[in-house]
Amino acid sequence: MTQAKIGIIGGSGLYKMDALKDIQEIRIDTPFGTPSDALIVGTLEGVSVAFLARHGRDHHLTPTEIPFRANIYALKSLGVEYILSASAVGSLKADIKPLDLVVPDQFIDRTRDRISTFFGEGIVAHVAFGNPFCQNLSQVLADSVAGLNLPDIELHRGGTYVCMEGPAFSTIAESNLYRSWGADIIGMTNLTEAKLAREAEIAYATLALVTDYDCWHPDHDHVTVEMIIDNLHKNAINAQKVIQATVRKLAENLPSSAAHSALKYAILTPLAKAPEATKEKLALLLQKYR
Repeated sequence: MTQAKIGIIGGSGLYKMDALKDIQEIRIDTPFGTPSDALIVGTLEGVSVAFLARHGRDHHLTPTEIPFRANIYALKSLGVEYILSASAVGSLKADIKPLDLVVPDQFIDRTRDRISTFFGEGIVAHVAFGNPFCQNLSQVLADSVAGLNLPDIELHRGGTYVCMEGPAFSTIAESNLYRSWGADIIGMTNLTEAKLAREAEIAYATLALVTDYDCWHPDHDHVTVEMIIDNLHKNAINAQKVIQATVRKLAENLPSSAAHSALKYAILTPLAKAPEATKEKLALLLQKYR
């Protein structure tokens, strides 16, 4: 099977990468079901990459319905060691404007209906998640944005991403609560990906593309689908430029990542005593430690 060290997860509005060459579609069945869509493997800047549309290419999956475990497992099975995740978000701060770009460094979890671990069924693991994004990969991503000098678009390095359940947007009271917590942006998807990527020992970074001011801003209309779709199209163009520039930098030097050994001390269950069926299910993740 074709291998790729770099995975790209496209969010709302980013359903394909136009610059990909020599592409092939790969459909993968995993122990956790089928991914959101076929994985598109090709070359970008001469580098083999795997692209996956998070919601499917026709956007048929709600945030809660996304098969996060299957998506991350499938990317891992292709040899992916680094994930660049593009995500549409709302802004919770006046200085983070629609169409701005954020490379966040923290999360607040407001999800409730998702499985965010590969483990269980007889094997327990607790990965460190104090720094939920790979700091080195995030640095490469942010430097790539800065190097493009995109007109009228500001880059925000660092920030806290509130991950809500959705699919409805926030109430004004909720939006103001998150602002009182000091959060910067709000979205519906990336936290679950980041947790699973850490368990899969994959470095993970997010390019957050701001579409709106959520619903807290008194001088702006409340979030509407029309407003978001218009900005999604603009953001998709910028996202592809940023991802292409980031892959170019990664081709020159793949950074080290603490994520690549995240399970080294995290597995508490003696694997010799763990259920064989569970070990088989998690063989891709456990192969270094058996």
